[in-house]
Amino acid sequence: MSDIADARVLFIATDGFEQSELFKPREALIDAGATVTLASNKREPIQGMEHHEKAATITPDASIRDVHAEDYDALVLPGGVVNPDIMRLENDALRIVREFFAAGKTVAAICHGPWLLAEADVIDGRRLTGWPSIRTDLRNAGAEVVDEAAVIDGNLITSRKPADLPAFIAALTDALAARPA
Repeated sequence: MSDIADARVLFIATDGFEQSELFKPREALIDAGATVTLASNKREPIQGMEHHEKAATITPDASIRDVHAEDYDALVLPGGVVNPDIMRLENDALRIVREFFAAGKTVAAICHGPWLLAEADVIDGRRLTGWPSIRTDLRNAGAEVVDEAAVIDGNLITSRKPADLPAFIAALTDALAARPA
């Protein structure tokens, strides 16, 4: 794995996140030495899901009200059906996404996570992927939607589903390793 020991990565999620899409990239980044912060719209533990079944919970480190792109190198948006559907209605979540795009920083979204990108109006003209049921929404937001395990378009990394996590994590760690010093 690439050297990303000084990287600072922000995850944003709330209840209904797909457990593997938050825990696996988070664990890989922490194991590689990155500093990872989980921000949410609430401070109590948030509920993970394994498809349609409740899974583990995790306590956020920060509130989305208090985080800003300038303090991080990358943003990760895990999926799950409910998580991005709730977060796309949170003004602070949209602000965070827009800040990362405005700064040209890495943004990685998997499964239903790109819903938040569509809502933030940052994907017009971008090439990306997502879970099949949100692809029309992504196209309607101006994206070129493709069906690939990991799609890299400049600073944007997207994947389709939990089975794509190895490619998603590799693309994310490669992007962090290649960032300017």
